[in-house]
Amino acid sequence: MDALSKLPNGVPEGSTAVVTLEPCNHTGRTGPCAIALIEAGISRVVYASKDPGNESANGAKTLADAGVEVIQGVLEAEADAQSVVWLTAMKKQRPYITLKWAQTLDGRTAASDKTSKWISGSVSREDVHLRRSRIDAILVGTGTVKYDNPDLTARKPDGTRYEHQPLRVVVGNSELDQGLRVFNEDAPTVQLRTHDLKDVVAQLWNRGMRHILVEGGAELASEFISLGLFDEILIYQAPLLVGGTNVAVTDIGISTMKDAVALEFVEIKQLGADVFMRAIPKESN
Repeated sequence: MDALSKLPNGVPEGSTAVVTLEPCNHTGRTGPCAIALIEAGISRVVYASKDPGNESANGAKTLADAGVEVIQGVLEAEADAQSVVWLTAMKKQRPYITLKWAQTLDGRTAASDKTSKWISGSVSREDVHLRRSRIDAILVGTGTVKYDNPDLTARKPDGTRYEHQPLRVVVGNSELDQGLRVFNEDAPTVQLRTHDLKDVVAQLWNRGMRHILVEGGAELASEFISLGLFDEILIYQAPLLVGGTNVAVTDIGISTMKDAVALEFVEIKQLGADVFMRAIPKESN
């Protein structure tokens, strides 16, 4: 619709509109895109991804019923991969959930004395901050806030902050010192006083959050996994060995190998001395 409004002399006769997503069929922040295309006199619409929304879908039918030629599914796989966060959120009616942690080669997220700075190297940390700048909310538990006192902002390599700062979400009922860094003025923060993660996810969805990054400790990550509340896992693995009991994931309700949570690696690359791995639930592909 924005592109249509910028045409100084209107739409030339016989024009084709090429879009990544099926034109919507409902009124949200703007009117239905399908109707706007029809009223503009577009003759043909080519799109890649089908709209997964319950209310916004079926724009292709509206176009076809109005006599507009519709070609769908062009480069669909590529478009779906590009828009996976939004498409998944719309389909599941909850935020796309990314779990992230840094670990040693033996799967530890801290040494025996609880120190964890720094497991990952500077290149990995730069990657994390860039990802933070692109999501809606960062979620941690009260334990992480109390013991690590994280800032949870998105910072550039030179220390300045990215223009977009995600909402910092603290989950749990513990009273927290308002002088902790997470409550500074560098980004908005909300504490959700509950341990019900399904409720947390629902509240964030209602706040307009479409992509959340879970950076809490092992217990929080493990609960998200045990509930099946995740869409991808990001692991930054460093070439270090520390041993001990501070593992990345604790009890997730699995007692035998046949019940293991099956994942599929979709990205593996070197980041400085570290190895970055991104995995998704196997059944989601």
